[in-house]
Amino acid sequence: MQQFLTDIFSFEDRPRFERIGFLIFLLIVLIFPWIVTSAYGRAVMIKFLLFALFGLGWNLIGGYGGQVDLGQAKNVGFGAYATALMIVWWKVPFWITIIPGMVIAAMESFAIAYPMFRLKGHYFAIATLCVALVWKELFIFWDWTGGARGVEIPIRSGADFVYMQFNSPIYYHYFILFLFLLQFYFMNWFRKSKLGYEVQAVRDNEDAAASLGINVYRTKVINYTITGGLGALGGSFMAVYYLYIDPDAVMPLDLSILIAMTVMVGGAGSIWGPIIGAALLIPLDMYLGAWLGAQKRLGIDFMVYAVIMMVIAAKEPKGIWGIIERLRKKGEVGG
Repeated sequence: MQQFLTDIFSFEDRPRFERIGFLIFLLIVLIFPWIVTSAYGRAVMIKFLLFALFGLGWNLIGGYGGQVDLGQAKNVGFGAYATALMIVWWKVPFWITIIPGMVIAAMESFAIAYPMFRLKGHYFAIATLCVALVWKELFIFWDWTGGARGVEIPIRSGADFVYMQFNSPIYYHYFILFLFLLQFYFMNWFRKSKLGYEVQAVRDNEDAAASLGINVYRTKVINYTITGGLGALGGSFMAVYYLYIDPDAVMPLDLSILIAMTVMVGGAGSIWGPIIGAALLIPLDMYLGAWLGAQKRLGIDFMVYAVIMMVIAAKEPKGIWGIIERLRKKGEVGG
């Protein structure tokens, strides 16, 4: 048990500047809602933490697993709908609804993983995209999910910790921070676990991994299944934060792409990459939306993202974290 807790919370295997950087980041996030009083600024921070949470989960398959998954929005949708429908239909407390949402997303990911992992490269990415689009269309046409009208969660008066409804965004800020830290420390354990090393070995060289006795197919399926479950966690938060969901809000293609981009821009295969990517792209997305207004629908924001991706890919394929690592190593050599 002591070793297990050490693997979760210890960063002794990481350079000192990473440990100091994380403490500074954590301090900034903790005091942020007391320094920034504007509602929009607080909303930007909450969305940043949400997408950092999404990115950490996607990093399992896209970073450590080396597979480009463009269908994570379906898992977000499973979590959001499980929470919203259980609250509306049966008045189930929020904390209980999280588990069915994650289980449903994990089971669906497990079921489709076996046929999909017979595909490789861009064929796998296209398959994940197609599956997500099919699920979105199904949720639009199913009456029991509210169809295109969506699901509206009844508003409760006052602070309600059972259903996670609050009058102040400060509560949501610390709530999503709590979920983010849970996932962050899970990822810290995962990267040092037996499964984590197997996933990275398969990513680097499948034939070499198989020669070492690793079941390549099984490892990919398990990794994809866990990724699906983690995606649903953020979806459950979206349901109680926005109090209204529909397929266009929680299962769009844009969401899948933005989740993947936060990791690829920040640095796939690194625990810090999703945080850095979300810190860059989410404020950019929020403020571009405010500045461009209706013009955002023309896709100008994605043009900006494309330019960022091309610049980073040209400078460092490993993303911003790769640039930071390279500069750090140069500094050590120079010192």
